[in-house]
Amino acid sequence: MYEYNLDKVAKLAINYAIGVKSGDKVLIQAPIVAQELIRALVYETIQAGGHPEVRAIVPGLQEMTLMYGSDEQLQFVSPMFKTAVETYDALINVFADYNTHKLEQIPAERLQKAQMSKDLQEMMKIFEKRESAGELKWTIVPYPCDAMAQEAGMDLFSYEKFVAEALKLSVDNPAEEWRKIEQEQASIVEQLNKVKTIHVVGEDTDLTVDVSGRTWVNSCGHKNLPDGEIFTSPVEDNINGKIRFTYPGIFQGKEIENIYLEIENGKVVKATADKGQELLDSVLQIPGADHFGEFAIGTNYGITKFTKNMLFDEKIGGTLHMALGRGFPETGGKNQSTIHWDILKDMHSEESIIYADDKIIYQAGKWKIE
Repeated sequence: MYEYNLDKVAKLAINYAIGVKSGDKVLIQAPIVAQELIRALVYETIQAGGHPEVRAIVPGLQEMTLMYGSDEQLQFVSPMFKTAVETYDALINVFADYNTHKLEQIPAERLQKAQMSKDLQEMMKIFEKRESAGELKWTIVPYPCDAMAQEAGMDLFSYEKFVAEALKLSVDNPAEEWRKIEQEQASIVEQLNKVKTIHVVGEDTDLTVDVSGRTWVNSCGHKNLPDGEIFTSPVEDNINGKIRFTYPGIFQGKEIENIYLEIENGKVVKATADKGQELLDSVLQIPGADHFGEFAIGTNYGITKFTKNMLFDEKIGGTLHMALGRGFPETGGKNQSTIHWDILKDMHSEESIIYADDKIIYQAGKWKIE
């Protein structure tokens, strides 16, 4: 039986993912439903010599502002949070919720307006600059809760086991397991860094992606917990073709089903969905969201179930995902946006193939790189 052990999770986040040092200022953002994990993270931060500060999220406040706020209030960015982005050493976001559908009744145009805040755009630029310079570290940590378990179609105890296994908590030292994954993925990254063109084929998919001059990243538990992916930011204006994303896209708790996109010179020129078309259209109107900021392949074969939680789902072994919006400066990404929206495609079928410079490197959900 795998258990979600608070001490192990906090140690993994503070000592491995972030690597908190003496004197570091650490902001922990978390919903109050995760108060047990908040306490554990604060304790480990103190043990590491850091200065923890908690930004607790109270249920109902976000949707209250989105539903009833003026345009100015929708686009307001907390000066306290902006200060943290500008001056703190580490940010930790705890992934939990009291209601995963809390934004269902918020009109799409209000969600869009909140994402188009100029202050938010400016803050994201500061975040990216400090992250690229190594001045700001961050990670996301999941906390099993009833809302997430229900969304995944599990009882809470089964969901706790699912999360614990994804985090590698069954071993005495989970950090060592993530270091092994880092070593295993290093050779794949080394070969991909020599590639100029990625070509993806599959169901309603024939997509060519220019990755020349871009850096691939070995994602192994430093910024996401759980982790397990290899990603880059493609050349923004040189993606062409079509792709169907077989899993629902989840945007701020709302589902967009059976997303099909056609892309010309990097820009989405056609977008359809069986459900959530209005929301999809509004997302694409957000500055920078009609171009891609990421191409990635999931490598965590311990995550086998789609849970409508992209923190887990984008890591599923046998899938790829692409993100509309903000790219990653560390990979060479230049696309700017206030969003980074991951959409997932299953690659387990035999006809699902990824070519790298005309050589098959991935088929039916498995790597073909020797």
